[in-house]
Amino acid sequence: MRFDILTIFPQLLNSPLQEGIIRRAVAAGKISVNIHDIREFALDKHAMTDDRPFGGGEGMVMKPEPIAGALRSIENKNPGGRVIFLSPQGRRYTQETAERLAAQDHLVLLCGRYEGVDERIRLNYVDEEISIGDYILTGGELAAMVLIDSVTRLLPGVLGCQGSAENETFSRGLLKNQQYTRPRKFEGHEVPEILLSGDHAAIAEWRLVNAVLQTLEKRPELLTRAVFSEEELCILEKNRLLEAVRKYKNIEQ
Repeated sequence: MRFDILTIFPQLLNSPLQEGIIRRAVAAGKISVNIHDIREFALDKHAMTDDRPFGGGEGMVMKPEPIAGALRSIENKNPGGRVIFLSPQGRRYTQETAERLAAQDHLVLLCGRYEGVDERIRLNYVDEEISIGDYILTGGELAAMVLIDSVTRLLPGVLGCQGSAENETFSRGLLKNQQYTRPRKFEGHEVPEILLSGDHAAIAEWRLVNAVLQTLEKRPELLTRAVFSEEELCILEKNRLLEAVRKYKNIEQ
């Protein structure tokens, strides 16, 4: 997958791209990330990329010409990219959105600043507007990195474990079960005995029950889209959780 990022602060993105899974994905040729400085496409000698809004008001607005020039340059060299504008007015970003975008070959991420971008850019150049949450950032660069991170880890061969992305939080409408590692005893607290038993079926059952309990306690609204097999429903019923799950789903739906 190819990512192109348009920003007026390219240095903000360098460090996150050189660490962890993203760095390894780049090194392995799973993704390429290309940062474009919008200022290089400004039309005046001062490389201005923002101006005061027509009609007055607070703040500055990003000018259309430099952004359009940057987008046209990318399209000319690598046509067909899906242009995404990172904006607080966009649709809320979810795991489902990440999975949908992971099926693309080329994403172009436009990072807004100040009071936003000229509306003519959004209308004529942007394919999709995305918000990573109901809060305001100083710019879209961090949101772009959130998107790149969440999409990259879904690509085949990026994560070390084949099932990691499939079995984690949000993938099936459940929070992940509690996790433990060595030592077996820490500050007086023991690891649940079942996890040390070697009984894989019993461990799988414990993990399902624990995941449902975690979800009921912390994020019960996720259960509205959870899907269980017949075997899992039997396990929930045996552990007296089926009624709680069904009740919540019925109330919400």
